Amino acid sequence: MKIGFGYDIHPLKIGERLILGGVKINSKAGLVGHSDADVVIHAVIDSLLGAAGKGDIGVFFPDDQEEWKGISSLILLEKISKLIEKEKYTVNNIDITIILEYPKLLPYYPEMKKNIAGILKMNEKEINIKATTNEGIGFIGKGEGIAVFCVASLA
Repeated sequence: MKIGFGYDIHPLKIGERLILGGVKINSKAGLVGHSDADVVIHAVIDSLLGAAGKGDIGVFFPDDQEEWKGISSLILLEKISKLIEKEKYTVNNIDITIILEYPKLLPYYPEMKKNIAGILKMNEKEINIKATTNEGIGFIGKGEGIAVFCVASLA
């Protein structure tokens, strides 16, 4: 069994779209980034790459290449899923923690799980998603960004 850890953070900006786990979230502010800035999927990708010993998201999708500008992170996850399969790994489970002040995400968890499980060809029950606030402390606590931690295990 191999275990990997992933982390991502992006700033929030009024008027941008907010996509988390491949789901458009109803919010006045969204994340800023080179791709669609989906911090959930980016952290999942990094955890999978870490477990497989393949580096990080920037190795495969550098933010200085136009090819990845505005792309859906679900497409990036598909590419990493194929790499994981080629290496003869299967994903056992994924545990995701989203840190943000707003909005509440509980209603979006089922669709996030469905998106991730569908691409990784795994059971949705093997994906755990939870969110917490930063209790008003720091960059995230002031509502200026969202961070995600993720752990994945491969067999």
